[in-house]
Amino acid sequence: MDRTTDPLFAEERKAAIVNWVNEKKKVLVPDLITRFNVSPATIRGDLRDLEAAGLIKRTHGGAIPSDYGKVGFEADHQSKHVSDLKEKREIAQTAAKLIDDGDIIILDTGTTTLELARLLRDRRNLTVIVNDLEIARCLEPYEGVQVVLIGGSLRKSFHCTVGPFATNMLAELNVDKVFLGTNAFSATKGCTTPDIHQAELKKMMVQVATQTFVLCDSSKLGKNSFVQFAAPEQIDLLITDSRITPEQSAELNEADIELTLA
Repeated sequence: MDRTTDPLFAEERKAAIVNWVNEKKKVLVPDLITRFNVSPATIRGDLRDLEAAGLIKRTHGGAIPSDYGKVGFEADHQSKHVSDLKEKREIAQTAAKLIDDGDIIILDTGTTTLELARLLRDRRNLTVIVNDLEIARCLEPYEGVQVVLIGGSLRKSFHCTVGPFATNMLAELNVDKVFLGTNAFSATKGCTTPDIHQAELKKMMVQVATQTFVLCDSSKLGKNSFVQFAAPEQIDLLITDSRITPEQSAELNEADIELTLA
């Protein structure tokens, strides 16, 4: 069994626990103690926090994956932030290379796009359109970045705006590139999300953009959620992480979806 020798921050350790539970399907507390070199009390506290966030399900003596893969489920912003953080940062670093000074871009709401926003500090003459309050706050101090915040109804617990007002405002714009987050992605359905109102705004983001880039960690691949907002043929590039399986990669290639690994 691999053992983590360098101490991890609590957030990093929890993200690693979620990844390991999802990979192994069942893990025991003694194995987690050995792997992360922490006390039983620490592991049990981590499991309680992760179960409360909907990321795992505790069992007698261990943990199994939660049922958040169901089409109608959507973890809140804090839960998403904990999960797959390392991969999201790597995806963001790859996506940042696609942004040029002088671009007009849309950053969709999400934790991966928030990580992308944090990489734009030194850009010049960049216009960024957002509906995510945390992303707007992140970009606000950046001298070379003009922020356009889309208004609308606030989607509570997700820190973003949705609804007809937001969609109508976005419809008036023309942008170079959109960077989309997604709850699920499959070769047949493309990008899907549990929320109808979120889907309508995302559809408009795709319509007004010249290029569409999807930022999607591999845990979401091969899954479908409730509402489609971007068909596979509408996507110029899918950026995911290196945990993608050969079978998933082959399926995406067969569907003629251009793929980049972070």
